[in-house]
Amino acid sequence: MKVILTEDVKKLGKRGEIVEVSDGYAKNYVIPQKLGVQATEKNLNEWKNQKRREDILAQERLAEAQELAGRIEGVTVEIGMKGGTSGKVFGAVSTKEIALAAKKQHDLDIDKKKIVLEEPIKTFGVVQLPVKIHPQVTAKLTVKVFQEG
Repeated sequence: MKVILTEDVKKLGKRGEIVEVSDGYAKNYVIPQKLGVQATEKNLNEWKNQKRREDILAQERLAEAQELAGRIEGVTVEIGMKGGTSGKVFGAVSTKEIALAAKKQHDLDIDKKKIVLEEPIKTFGVVQLPVKIHPQVTAKLTVKVFQEG
């Protein structure tokens, strides 16, 4: 029996795949547990329509990510920190501070988890940081750390 999986099933397949299983396994486990539905003509059409909607949504998300990447590439986020005479920052600049400064200065909504920071910034100067907006889109954010007061 052909079944369209509605959930990921270990050793069987991923959500949205059409798999061939024995009738007993389908009727006694997969369908009652709502892990899949029988691949009838109606269910196949619904599955195709759902797939089309998901593809369109994915394209829209990719376009939004590319637009945001374009906006990120052209800006410099400035962060003022207190520091010593040796050019070192008291404390460190974190992704949270960078995201807040980007929001305040340029109205950019960047998730702090998407900013790739190998280690906190502990010196003054200009740094280019990658921002993973989407699995296929990475932008470079310029961060300038200057000494205040």
